[in-house]
Amino acid sequence: MTLSPSSSSSESFQAEISELLAQLPKMKHGALIQQALMTLTRMAEVDVDRLDWKILNASLQDMEQAFRVFYPHRHVRKITIFGSARIKPGTPAYQMAVDFAKCVTLQGFMVMTGGGPGIMQAGNEGAGEGNSFGLNIRLPFEQGSNPYLEGSDKLVNFKYFFTRKLFFLRETDALALFPGGFGTQDEAYECLTLMQTGKSDLLPLVLVEPPGSNYWRGWEAYVRDHLLKDGLISPDDLDLYTITDRVDVACETISSFYRVFHSSRYVGDKLVMRLNSALSENDVEYLNQNFSDILISGRIEQTKALPEELGGDAAQLPRLVMHYNQRDFGRMYQMIRVINQLGMDAPEATHPEQK
Repeated sequence: MTLSPSSSSSESFQAEISELLAQLPKMKHGALIQQALMTLTRMAEVDVDRLDWKILNASLQDMEQAFRVFYPHRHVRKITIFGSARIKPGTPAYQMAVDFAKCVTLQGFMVMTGGGPGIMQAGNEGAGEGNSFGLNIRLPFEQGSNPYLEGSDKLVNFKYFFTRKLFFLRETDALALFPGGFGTQDEAYECLTLMQTGKSDLLPLVLVEPPGSNYWRGWEAYVRDHLLKDGLISPDDLDLYTITDRVDVACETISSFYRVFHSSRYVGDKLVMRLNSALSENDVEYLNQNFSDILISGRIEQTKALPEELGGDAAQLPRLVMHYNQRDFGRMYQMIRVINQLGMDAPEATHPEQK
């Protein structure tokens, strides 16, 4: 019997699905894969338009491509560089972005940009193709990726802005914003909003302007005069970011953030802060004396991995565990800076770029 192309494709699909279902119990994340398949099955029962399925399919294709690109580099921290696409090579801001990208890649970090011209191109130029990711967006009226990403296996071309933004947030360990227009301002406020509300990971944000420029200082003057003065933000919210006109300060701001602090997660109602090296008893006591105001109850305790964390990638790291109020994130960033100072002499603190 000769099968038509469509029937052959259908039989091949059914065979792949049958094989996947048979393998699910043995797969590491089989339960989550099953949940995803069940969600698709339920959606197939809902009366939705063809366009809805096209959006879902294109979104999944965006995510599949990005997951494949980033997975081999999951253990190296990545820094996102935002800034104007209109800034030309040879200008002070462009050269600062090149120098900044060179600096952080020499420290072992990798660089992510939007893949286009201007500051994005400067970031990829400074980092080099081997240490560069480009998260490009396909638009009918824009040029493609910048020349430093042409042919790179770390260039991802997204159909949708929202899936592109998802991976900026998913993969970013630090943010560096250079001067830019509406898009850069949008990124700045969105990043600050996510940091202020705890909807992003704890990470450093540095705002870089050329010497003699007043781009970010002027922006901060507006924030102080209209947001802080009117009580629309808290004074501690100003600790969510660092403004500088020096490349070395920008690099140090990022590397020092991960000197002792490694990462964080919630286990039940407890915040678990993983450290690259343990603190002394006196250091932990100092934290309790100076940051008890951000706790709902109890004390900051140093422990080993909790039972729920055993088997994870960072299970060997010491922890600080606390009942954090999940509100005062400016104060949390202050505490992280103190932690990085208290444990800065530990030998484990020499590789901040490793996740």
